Amino acid sequence: MKVEVSAKPLFAAAMSAVVLGGCVSSAAIVPPPREAPRTAHGAVTVPIGPPARPVAAAQAPRPPADPGFRRAPPGLEDRIGQLWRSFPGKTGIAVQRIDGEWAFAQRGADLFPQQSVSKLWVTMAVLDAVDQGRISMDQKVRIGPDDLTLFHQPLAARVRAEGAVTMSVRDLVETAITHSDNTANDSLLRTVGGPEAVRRFIRSKDLGAIRFGPGERLLQSGTAGLAWQQAFSVGRSFQQARAALPEATRKAAMDRYLADPVDGASPAAIAAALTRLARGSLLSPQSTEYLLGVMSRTRSGPRRLRGGLPADWKFGHKTGTGQDFKGMTAGYNDIGIATAPDGTRYAIVVLLGDTTASVPARMSLMQAVSGAVAEFHGR
Repeated sequence: MKVEVSAKPLFAAAMSAVVLGGCVSSAAIVPPPREAPRTAHGAVTVPIGPPARPVAAAQAPRPPADPGFRRAPPGLEDRIGQLWRSFPGKTGIAVQRIDGEWAFAQRGADLFPQQSVSKLWVTMAVLDAVDQGRISMDQKVRIGPDDLTLFHQPLAARVRAEGAVTMSVRDLVETAITHSDNTANDSLLRTVGGPEAVRRFIRSKDLGAIRFGPGERLLQSGTAGLAWQQAFSVGRSFQQARAALPEATRKAAMDRYLADPVDGASPAAIAAALTRLARGSLLSPQSTEYLLGVMSRTRSGPRRLRGGLPADWKFGHKTGTGQDFKGMTAGYNDIGIATAPDGTRYAIVVLLGDTTASVPARMSLMQAVSGAVAEFHGR
């Protein structure tokens, strides 16, 4: 019998044998796995390769750079300089961007009479004491005839009508700042521990060239050349006693005050203090928000710095006005925090140390300064 064998099946079988043989014999050429090194305690250490590079996150589009963050808008400092040079008398101006990195000033390091601007430091010292638990905002303070001061003190009418009044610290702050009431301020000053307590606050916060005087009664009587008497708190007794002084006495007292004001402060130091207040680095968040709110309700000086800002800008401030002598005013001031509609904030300080310019001219200067800040905003 003749048997025929196809070559294809034989070839396939042969190839299968080769492949199978190759698979079996490959064990002889594959090296055995290395034993992982062990520590002295028998633990196995496993080598770890370099970390994988993280996948780069998608970059969010950056907002356009704020041109006024690192430097003042071009032209603003020149404009302020022109206003400063053209105004008669000793004038100090400072502007600082609160949420930025720039500030500039004219006569920024000189000391100027603060007058009622210093009420701001009294309130800050009180709120700092509240933050420390030494004073309560609801704490009651009694005010009688012996506590009355002079000049602007609407509270005095209540005291005289009722014999004495009792007010909370909160109400006294509101009255002292928004109405610039001298008796309310001196009552806060007494409650917080007197002038030295305010000076300690200023030093502890490192506010720089900011002085605090002896209180309203001694400050004003000293500026006039008088020794304080409590009878001066009634009616126009103080003005009558001042008018009876020899002119040389009044001039000498005023010159001494202007040459070295006991309540003096520099424009740059005030602007820096306002900046730190707004940034929240002087008081607790609650006290900061409260004080900024009180400043926004200030009623005095609507035609000073406030008058130069557009209607959609916010402004919180404190004014100050000193005594007049021969047509010259020792201190005509406004300091505050201006907020643009986009939330950008500026500290603006204008202090007129002594000037014979008319009151409308003084207000026009202040309006021109704040108006320039608004005009150049965003450039």
